[in-house]
Amino acid sequence: MTFTTLDCQLREGVAWITLARPERFNALDSIMARELAEVANRCSSDRSVRAAVITGSGEQAFCAGGDVSVFAERLDDIQLLVMEMTTQLHAAVSRFARMRAPLIAAVNGVAAGAGFSLVTACDLALAADHASFTSAYTRIGLTPDGSSTATLARLVGPRRAMELYLTNRTLSAAEALEWGVVNSVVPAAELAAEAEALARRLAAGPTGAFGGVKALLQNAATESLETQMELESRQIAAAGASQDGREGIRAFVEKRAPRFTGQ
Repeated sequence: MTFTTLDCQLREGVAWITLARPERFNALDSIMARELAEVANRCSSDRSVRAAVITGSGEQAFCAGGDVSVFAERLDDIQLLVMEMTTQLHAAVSRFARMRAPLIAAVNGVAAGAGFSLVTACDLALAADHASFTSAYTRIGLTPDGSSTATLARLVGPRRAMELYLTNRTLSAAEALEWGVVNSVVPAAELAAEAEALARRLAAGPTGAFGGVKALLQNAATESLETQMELESRQIAAAGASQDGREGIRAFVEKRAPRFTGQ
């Protein structure tokens, strides 16, 4: 896959997505938003993708949010610009959320604004020990995008989410771990290796079951107990009938490691 503002490579079932505007701290512009949507479409439709990792290029930033310098250049039609960019960004987030393969954020530096939102939208998140996290939107008179008003409060609770939005408090990597924004913090030099180990482990797993877990958790906040249990019944029945489900059951009975194929 060839792009202008990001790089995407598929290696052994893992899609490696790198935001590649290091001179702008990997900030989103309209091109990156569009290319991110294209990558998300490809990853969600390619059955050979069984895990994905998203990270930033360089050592300073994961993603500094929207490129404010571009906003400043287009103040006369900023409403149109922002609508166009969020349409693409939100399409990407939606595809990533609905795809079977788990998406891991490998946060290699600053995650601000839409970059912070993107971290909260991922299924799992690892952070380098020097990484930092901030909403930043209201600092320049804007409101959140990138799905974080749907995801952040689920991770940290409504009070803390409101604090992050209203005060633009910056969380260190250690604080982000304590608050539940990330799953683990590792030395910067070990981030890529840790992300690769986790991605390979997930890529060897039952991809359909992972997708079912994602779908169930997304529905859980809005469905009634009875509806959620009905969805659970349907998901586990479908998983049991899948090739991976049958393989997992056989392997358990035969006391051996399962050999999942993602089918």
